[in-house]
Amino acid sequence: MSYQIISIAGLLYMLAMPGYIVYLLTKNKKIGIVATGVLSAGTLIHIYGFIQRFKEMYSINHSIMRSIPITNLYESLIFFVLCMVAGYLFIEWKYKNKSFGVFVSIIAGITIGLTDVLGVTKEVQPLVPALKSNWLLAHVALSFISYAAFAISFITAILHVIMDTENKKSFKYIFSTSILGFMVFLFISLIFDSLSASNPKSVKIFHTTLGSSSLIISTLSWIALLVTVFLFWKFGDLIKKALHSLKINSQFLEDLTYKGIAFGFPIFTIGGLVFGAIWADQAWGRYWGWDPKETWSLITWFVYAFYLHAKFIRGWKGTKISMIAVIGFLVTIFTYLGVNLFLSGLHSYGSM
Repeated sequence: MSYQIISIAGLLYMLAMPGYIVYLLTKNKKIGIVATGVLSAGTLIHIYGFIQRFKEMYSINHSIMRSIPITNLYESLIFFVLCMVAGYLFIEWKYKNKSFGVFVSIIAGITIGLTDVLGVTKEVQPLVPALKSNWLLAHVALSFISYAAFAISFITAILHVIMDTENKKSFKYIFSTSILGFMVFLFISLIFDSLSASNPKSVKIFHTTLGSSSLIISTLSWIALLVTVFLFWKFGDLIKKALHSLKINSQFLEDLTYKGIAFGFPIFTIGGLVFGAIWADQAWGRYWGWDPKETWSLITWFVYAFYLHAKFIRGWKGTKISMIAVIGFLVTIFTYLGVNLFLSGLHSYGSM
């Protein structure tokens, strides 16, 4: 089964993570090559699994255009990860820089791992009527390619903010390290939520931690969250030292952030908004209906449009502009996952 192959790819992404960490700490080139090799092997297996998934869908749908595996939450997640890792490996090859491979491998491994933790449906299923359109490939594929570009820009932006902020009490430093701490806490909480759920599809986020019915557990969970955030705030400068030891220039991170957004923004505009509106007109008889997914897609577009406006018209630069890239990806995550998981609407086929 294709999802088993892709799970192996996820395991390799996780295995690449300690390699990149050791490389950051020791600057040993051989370890760096091994880390890249493991990540590349995971990518190749991921591509093979993606192709197998396509074959499985083609056997049901009998249409090439409608068999691209991007039709539900699981498939969109694996496609997103594949685009992100492939994009990172291209950057690593082009710039001979492995400085943020550890973060890419963490996000890739965790994202695929979450498909098991959250009990996301992995079975190949016939297309629902709303997805039986040739616009599926153009609209959805381009949207997730842009999401992957925004993810890379998020990683470089948050590293840029941490690297260039001297004062730990500044809002930018606290905000950035808090996001990292919260993401780690969220992942751990999801594991507990999944283990305690009788049905994988009934998993409720923070059900066993922050939202527990037990006052003691809920209180301890909030304390654990604050401690996690505090540790990232306290020791965030270790990331800065590691980047400095690799002679990473903050301008390099800022430039990569811009290039990621400059690449993803037009793709998102055309594929996510324009093609989506055309498909909506054909499927539902109107171009725009303020469906939650449409609304949050427009908000995402405005955030990244503001980034480009602030950079070129207002002349913003440095950590100030990188903060917008960080916020932009948080909005993107909600557009991508939050709307599917927490809001109902015409895009409900993107849920678990």
